[in-house]
Amino acid sequence: MNSEQIPEPISIPEEILQKWEAKGVSRRDFMKFCTAVTATLALPVSFIPQVAAAMDDQRLPVIWVEYQSCSGDSEAFLRANQPTAAEIILDVISLEYAEVVMAAAGHQAEQAKWAAMEKYKGKYLLIVEGSIPTGAGGAYCTVGGESAVDSAKKLIQNAAATITVGTCASFGGIPAAAPNPTGAVSVRELVPGAAIVNLPGCPVNAENLTATIVHFLTFGKLPAVDALGRPKFAYGKRIHDNCERRAHFDAGQYAEDFGDAAQRQGHCLYKLGCKGPETFHNCPTIRYNEGTSWPIMAGHGCIGCSEPGFWDTMTPFYRRLPQVPGFGIEATADKIGLGLVAATAAAFAAHGIASACRKGDAMESDKLKREE
Repeated sequence: MNSEQIPEPISIPEEILQKWEAKGVSRRDFMKFCTAVTATLALPVSFIPQVAAAMDDQRLPVIWVEYQSCSGDSEAFLRANQPTAAEIILDVISLEYAEVVMAAAGHQAEQAKWAAMEKYKGKYLLIVEGSIPTGAGGAYCTVGGESAVDSAKKLIQNAAATITVGTCASFGGIPAAAPNPTGAVSVRELVPGAAIVNLPGCPVNAENLTATIVHFLTFGKLPAVDALGRPKFAYGKRIHDNCERRAHFDAGQYAEDFGDAAQRQGHCLYKLGCKGPETFHNCPTIRYNEGTSWPIMAGHGCIGCSEPGFWDTMTPFYRRLPQVPGFGIEATADKIGLGLVAATAAAFAAHGIASACRKGDAMESDKLKREE
């Protein structure tokens, strides 16, 4: 490689680094964060300075509302690390309203929400947690005397963009499971055509939420999405394709029961009901709890929680998948590994025979040379 081909080192402007140091964030931690977010978004490393500059811009106003929800997504966000939720709230965004973390309550809190909507109309980012109940005229969920239906429509229509966090907001989730007594719907079903990106999962992975916010800060728009409105950087690949137990699947090595030796040794959990072959999410690469682990790594099969209607379509959770469209796993799961092992053994055997033949030919040739 000549000097013209050597890439320029990626550097973040000194003034930005100094600002973050003044906030108590080391240069190393800030650069590590910008690098990690850039990688999560599947962007080239050349975008690292652009991501850093976006983080240094004016704080983005955010309104976070919660409807039919268990607050699991708020809890996941509060346990975020690198950066922490506190750092995001205080340095990256301006959290104008969020029931779980705000000090205000009652009518005072509601006034703050609507005042923020008016003040930042068309400029704020809306985050929605929980499904929207449409039954009984919206009476199943009311906040400050206003139904979730009316509240959500008003907030979505006045937002610059909306992020749904968790499967309930993205696809209706557990509240929308049969028989769906409250008439629960997803945010996209309630307001079709709005600028909405879905971050399903039970709960949402805080890393994906942070990356989506940073993408919006960097480019002024939501990331590219799949047919279900999920960002491709986070939901573009099947869990099965990136699973650390995949090699055992290919080798035909399966756990037969929870707690058996095969499960403890990291063998495939397909026979125990793992839904990884039919689920799209970046759990294997991002993981949870500061990137230390995720369900399959901990020994529990994927339940497909980032897919629409998972409570109805993926249950029973501990029973093997039916036929998976385009995958054919049911017919081959028990045979593919053994077939590959047999093929590999045959290849090694053929290689061994060929090597022996070559060795034999060489020995015979040496013998004839000595006799001459």
